[in-house]
Amino acid sequence: MIAFAPCKINIGLHITAKRTDGYHELHSLFYPVPLHDIIEVVEKNRDIDEKCSFTSTGIKTDANNQNNLCVKAYQLLDNDFNLPPVLMHLHKQIPVGAGLGGGSSDASQVLKILNEKFKLNLSTEALLNYAAMLGSDCPFFIKSIPQIATGRGEILNDTALDLKGYYLLLVKPDIFISTKEAYSLVVPKPPQFNLIHLKVSDIANWKNYIVNDFEKALFTKYPLLKEIKSFLYASGAVYAAMSGSGSALYGIFKREPEGFIPFSNWDVYSKKTTVELMT
Repeated sequence: MIAFAPCKINIGLHITAKRTDGYHELHSLFYPVPLHDIIEVVEKNRDIDEKCSFTSTGIKTDANNQNNLCVKAYQLLDNDFNLPPVLMHLHKQIPVGAGLGGGSSDASQVLKILNEKFKLNLSTEALLNYAAMLGSDCPFFIKSIPQIATGRGEILNDTALDLKGYYLLLVKPDIFISTKEAYSLVVPKPPQFNLIHLKVSDIANWKNYIVNDFEKALFTKYPLLKEIKSFLYASGAVYAAMSGSGSALYGIFKREPEGFIPFSNWDVYSKKTTVELMT
């Protein structure tokens, strides 16, 4: 069985408080983006020692096979349902350390694949609960629809925001920013704007009041990120921002961006992707 795992962007990201469990409270709008990793899961012979065999191609990840979130998703359900052994292959196309949630999306898709393939009859609510055990933004990818995220990212409420017909230009420079590093540079504070009130009709003004709290400190430490954001606006983006706590930046365009955008002039450039946004 094959599944396509989308990534997401954050439209606004406020870090509002430090929690006693070591996590942070946040307020953000998660929006799905049709740039996908590809995951295949097949059942294998039971007389093999390792119940879950994992391989990957495409973009390399730092995690070894047994620490990969896809494997942890299998192990989580295997503990409760004694699943058959599987072969799992991931073809990775979503950049890592980018704030796009690729690893979380992969894990959530594995939960959904295993639920369907082995007829576990888990409800959406049950899948959301399992996903929350794997990571803060994993529950978002169970539905992969625009949602307002609060708590540590696992409390989700649907939003009517619809960017269908707009284009997104995603730029991932060769900079890796760990979650630990990003959060260490941010001082929590109340959000300036409640993202539940965000409207597409006002998209031209988003840049005046929709912010990612990580940008101020990370743009100082990594000036290239600020340069990319400025160039996205200079190239016609109606809104541009960094996504999550990683190094990917995106611009939202009313029309598909032309090839004149010279990101190849930057030595550290690694990936540029244009997609049409959907709901």
